[in-house]
Amino acid sequence: MPQSNVYLGIDVGSVTTKFALLNEADELVTSLYLRTDGQPIMSIQKGLRELSIALPKNTRIAGVATTGSARYLTGVLVNADLVKNEISCQAAAAVHFFPDATTVIEIGGQDSKIIIIRDGSVADMGMNTVCAAGTGSFLDQQAQRMNMPIEDFGREALKSTKPVQIAGRCAVFAETDMIHKQQIGHKRADIIKGLCQALARNYLNNIATGKEILPPVVFQGGVALNQGMVLAIEEALGLSVIVPPNPGITGAVGAALIIHEEFKLEDKTTSFNGFEIADAALSASSFECKECDSLCEISQVFCDDKVLARWGGQCNLWEEEGK
Repeated sequence: MPQSNVYLGIDVGSVTTKFALLNEADELVTSLYLRTDGQPIMSIQKGLRELSIALPKNTRIAGVATTGSARYLTGVLVNADLVKNEISCQAAAAVHFFPDATTVIEIGGQDSKIIIIRDGSVADMGMNTVCAAGTGSFLDQQAQRMNMPIEDFGREALKSTKPVQIAGRCAVFAETDMIHKQQIGHKRADIIKGLCQALARNYLNNIATGKEILPPVVFQGGVALNQGMVLAIEEALGLSVIVPPNPGITGAVGAALIIHEEFKLEDKTTSFNGFEIADAALSASSFECKECDSLCEISQVFCDDKVLARWGGQCNLWEEEGK
């Protein structure tokens, strides 16, 4: 049987780590969705081990791209062919699934984004990385506080008949308001639905202000799995939204799509170093460079106490040293 090529996208965020393998037809071959648990190196290694087992026989990884908040670290560990920002990857996935998409709402674990697409390209964008009140991690925290799985959060919201008003502009105020609503006897479903509505308002007021939101609107990211949030976004927009298959892995899918397209155009060979790194002794740290007044924070990753790479400076002093 002839060998077939697959393209790997890896999206490592603060809350989850995602892997997506696409074939030559850009169809999803396999995917992984793991918890990062504050240990991105361990989650990357775990994902690579699982992926090596799940990889179909007679296939080879022909290209690798990384994205997410830990994209540079991930790129170093797997020797990626491309490190790409999250906006580009989410947009690529949206247009792949829905070629007519004009607006992408993406809410992940640590941040949320809006991407305006015109004629298949990114025309505008907005991003929130400051407050947790519009992100999946805040929903996770509240689900834990209510002693219920986050997977049940959305279904519980749909049971609401009279959602309560929650102050959603700040994570601290929202949680305080939720506790108060519980103490005065409001139903759990009504509190959860009120929270979803507050997050939707917060998203539109903070991130989407001044953006021309036109249909079709695509909702991506792990929070799109929450049915309560889908309904809250639709109510706040006054528009229907489309949720792609596997919305939690769209960043990884987009990364795989981009590297596949680039390799088709330039006929490159992958630099992916294989799955051996999954079992290596890895560690990471950072330090402040004092070579000039910029005082850059330099990140570094080690394998068996040997420096694999350094990055993060305004100049390439430490990048060259790492090599």
